[in-house]
Amino acid sequence: MTRVNRKADEIRRLSDDDLAKEMEEVRRRFFSLRLSSITRQESNHRLVGQIKRRIARLETIQRERQLVAQAAAKKE
Repeated sequence: MTRVNRKADEIRRLSDDDLAKEMEEVRRRFFSLRLSSITRQESNHRLVGQIKRRIARLETIQRERQLVAQAAAKKE
C-alpha cells in the first residue's frame, strides 16, 4: 500500500467529530505557517504544500461521507 493510501485510510478511520477537529487544527496550522512564511520566519517552504495536500485529503473524505449520507437518504 502506498504512503498516500495509508494516510487516506487513517483519515477514513476518524469519526465525523474527529475529522472536523482535525480539519480545524490543520487550517489553523496552515494559517500560522502562511503568516510565518510571509514574515520570513519559516525556512521550510515544503510544509505549505504538505499542509495543502492534507487539507485536500480531509475535504475529500468529508465530501465522500456527505455523498454516502445523501445516497442513503434517497434510498429511504
